[in-house]
Amino acid sequence: MDYKLDWTLRSRADLREITTHIAQDNPSAALAWGDDLFRHIEVLESFPLIGPAVPQAAIPNTRRIVFGDYLIFYRVRLDPKVVEIVTIWHAARGMPDFL
Repeated sequence: MDYKLDWTLRSRADLREITTHIAQDNPSAALAWGDDLFRHIEVLESFPLIGPAVPQAAIPNTRRIVFGDYLIFYRVRLDPKVVEIVTIWHAARGMPDFL
């Protein structure tokens, strides 16, 4: 059975900030990037454990997947079956502050 995706306020703000930044130079590239990101993240609905665990995270069950230059941090809840998208983080920024 598939998991439900749940975007935190922080991850929604991250998405908005990144696409706004890309759109300043190329609006169509921002749309394409966003579409590709959603397709990449949708895989987690069927395969929530695909990303490696992040053992240094303060909150258990935190994992990450990579999308281009971005790290997508998420948490897996088994009951109910939810994948919580925590943040979309540019890898050049080091590690996010929630770790």
